[in-house]
Amino acid sequence: MAWGQLPMPGSQPQTPNPLTDVTASPGTVLLYKLDAEFAKAVATNGGAGFASWFADDGMVLGNGKAPVVGKVAIAQSADWSPKDYQLTWKATGAWMNPSGDTGYTWGNYTGQSMEAQGNPVTTSGRYITLWNKQTDGNWKVELEASSDAPVESGGNCCRLPGVGSSGSQP
Repeated sequence: MAWGQLPMPGSQPQTPNPLTDVTASPGTVLLYKLDAEFAKAVATNGGAGFASWFADDGMVLGNGKAPVVGKVAIAQSADWSPKDYQLTWKATGAWMNPSGDTGYTWGNYTGQSMEAQGNPVTTSGRYITLWNKQTDGNWKVELEASSDAPVESGGNCCRLPGVGSSGSQP
């Protein structure tokens, strides 16, 4: 499917697999790996796992919420337990800059919890995560931004002009 082309009714966009996509650059593969490790830390440790991936000056921009700036503030605001709130996501795209020290991943997320009456609550949307290689060689999240969207909107949320499904240049 070309950029800007609408999918055929009933078709489901495929999530790119950087391990089998021969057009994926090593930097793109690394970003997919980092994003998956980030998601695993959150699934295991909840908000503490979320906050642990941020740079000291990192920022969270949530839909309709004030920015949360700095790792300490992010840790204070991300105080959920994985037994009370499950946040999951999967990258559908990634891009690495030519120098290999900054990149971003994007995709769809789902949050699941229970309201006070015990009824399930599901939130969903799209996200973008900006990654930066630190001076010590570790990768940290500089910016995580999300936007609410209904579950049924899912699919491949976005593509860059002239960029393949894995985020690598054609």
